[in-house]
Amino acid sequence: MIEPTPEARRAFILEHTRLQRPPHTPELELHLADEITPIWRMTEEALAEIGLPPPFWAFAWAGGQALARYVLDHPRVVAGKAVVDFASGSGIVAIAAARAGAARVLAADIDIFCGAALALNAEANGVAVDFTGDDLLDAPPPAWAGVILAGDICYEKPLADRVMAWLAAARADGATVLIGDPGRSYFPREGLEKLAEYQVPTTTELEDMAVKRTAVWTLP
Repeated sequence: MIEPTPEARRAFILEHTRLQRPPHTPELELHLADEITPIWRMTEEALAEIGLPPPFWAFAWAGGQALARYVLDHPRVVAGKAVVDFASGSGIVAIAAARAGAARVLAADIDIFCGAALALNAEANGVAVDFTGDDLLDAPPPAWAGVILAGDICYEKPLADRVMAWLAAARADGATVLIGDPGRSYFPREGLEKLAEYQVPTTTELEDMAVKRTAVWTLP
């Protein structure tokens, strides 16, 4: 499979999404999919045929919306600091951090389409955010990061275990760690402190209910 060029990825996103304001963060605009956009109706097989991984970047998931809301409402958490948004997806959390005054924001995701989505979404919101497609779990947490943000990371057990261990190492090194999660199956509540809870509008096409009770947690 030939890897699409950056220009092709950008064009694909523009064709298959539309600018929308996520219900829980109406200050932000993102290129997202919904029932009237083409990607919403594409099957997993159709996506595989064009070499596209599952387009997690095309949706504003509940954990990301909650974490972005918390950052926007509590800018002191990131203001003037270097921030990593792990498993960034659409970039909603990274963009919220940039809007809240972070000195530097690095969005990380192993799906290369996320880089194109982030660039478009950052542009729509008038902020600058860096991107890496490297798997950050393959190395220790970056020493320069003062804050690490992670939304919707516990949907698979092996990944959840690896991410939580990596985040614990970041906390041990002095970083502030914030996690947004709507109570997914493999989310470990032990050893975490709840900072806030929200009722996040979503859709039953993505989740099991139209409004998800979602919390923001920290590693104390």
